[in-house]
Amino acid sequence: MGMMDGKVALVTGAGRGVGRGIAFELARAGAAVVVNDLGVALDGQPADGSPAEQVVAEIVAAGGRAVANHDSVAEWAGACAMIKAALDCFGRIDTVVNNAGNLRDAYFHKMSPDDFGAVIAVHLNGSFNVSRAAAPFFKEQGSGAYVHMTSTTGLIGNVGQANYAAAKLGIVGLSKSIALDMQRFGVRSNAVAPFAWTRMIDSIPSETPEQQKRVEGLKKLVPEKIAPFVVALASDAGAAVTGQIFAVRNNEISLFSQPRPIRTAHTAEGWTAETIAERVFDQFANDFYPLHRSADVFTWDPV
Repeated sequence: MGMMDGKVALVTGAGRGVGRGIAFELARAGAAVVVNDLGVALDGQPADGSPAEQVVAEIVAAGGRAVANHDSVAEWAGACAMIKAALDCFGRIDTVVNNAGNLRDAYFHKMSPDDFGAVIAVHLNGSFNVSRAAAPFFKEQGSGAYVHMTSTTGLIGNVGQANYAAAKLGIVGLSKSIALDMQRFGVRSNAVAPFAWTRMIDSIPSETPEQQKRVEGLKKLVPEKIAPFVVALASDAGAAVTGQIFAVRNNEISLFSQPRPIRTAHTAEGWTAETIAERVFDQFANDFYPLHRSADVFTWDPV
């Protein structure tokens, strides 16, 4: 008996990388899988081939059940079509893995509105669209699991990715809200920050010795290492886990903190701008967070 026997999962952006690994692992665990992938380049432009069909063929050849879907998560109609594909082909939907993504990297002062909007549309709007399309079915059956891919770019920070960071941190808020709103229906929602060398990060500059060292470290991060954790979250064994933020980095699994007050200043007289400047900033200064990037926090080689 597999951990996902009898269950049906939808994985978006499952034609390559992290999504592909998750789709395979879900199928290996017994789930029927809807493999969604547009088959486009990282910037959303058309590309040749159908990676979703290739993944389905490999799953079926290994004895699993899967069907391909090519709709866009950025379109509400496309999200609804994905859920319909699960229902039409397999009769139900139990798990949604929001993994589809794109990149339009640029320094903030050079980022165009189109670059910002395109990334928000896929990552954040796409996660809402697919999650919302599945919600009535999860509610009706009294169960369901959402797994949303966030990133340390949003949780910690990175240079030249304001659009990606905003989308990925927004996904954390979306996941928590879903967990709160749907807990009474037995539905859970969690966010996972995956560390993996995929085409999503293959464009990282490697010109300086520091950059080259970082890239060599990133190349050690295996996309398939994310999949077992996602399967565990989606299975009945993860039924009590909801509203959390995790990271998976090869053989390391981390639970992230969530924002809570760490210092408070008060005065009986009420604050003015002058007294705030005189007292509050200095009082809080020791607890201000530095402008860290993800690499400044995850400084050790992956295990």
